[in-house]
Amino acid sequence: MDGVSKVSIIITLIIAAEILFWVFIVLGLVTRYIFHKEKFSMLLLSCTILVDLFLIIATTFNLYQGGTAEIAHGIAAVYIAISIVFGKDFINWADEKFKVLYLKETPRQKIYGNQYAKQYLKSFLKHIIAFLIAYGLIYLMQLVANNPSSLNNLLGVIRIWKIVLIIDFIITISYFIWPKKAKLDT
Repeated sequence: MDGVSKVSIIITLIIAAEILFWVFIVLGLVTRYIFHKEKFSMLLLSCTILVDLFLIIATTFNLYQGGTAEIAHGIAAVYIAISIVFGKDFINWADEKFKVLYLKETPRQKIYGNQYAKQYLKSFLKHIIAFLIAYGLIYLMQLVANNPSSLNNLLGVIRIWKIVLIIDFIITISYFIWPKKAKLDT
């Protein structure tokens, strides 16, 4: 199998992982709120972790088998790290949306000002943790790669993410300087 095919396999796996992540969330929420099966719901929601684990193994195995380390491998590390760090937040967000749309519950009130800035800061700190996890996964990929000449592609993903982190840091600070205000109804 040539390098292009191996990269397209990794991209396909990333897309499949993202789809499966949301399928398990939706199935978990439907099972919880429509069928009232709390334990089975938790099992389905827990499957999101298995999806991440599969993607880690498949990506690393691809490199171990001599696959060229491409940007897709780095993106897989980013996806996994974000899923690990923000997965529970994504599930909570979907849970709240499900309750509002299907159970007709009142949505939570939006927050503004200093409270919003603090929440955004917590999210930024999680962003840093996700970055560090992705960096660790990329380091792991470098250790098992049997094609070390292609590893600069993985580091390119980290370089781009550093820029994203800097931008996110600036946005975080801006919310403390210029607090987010409620929009006035006109």
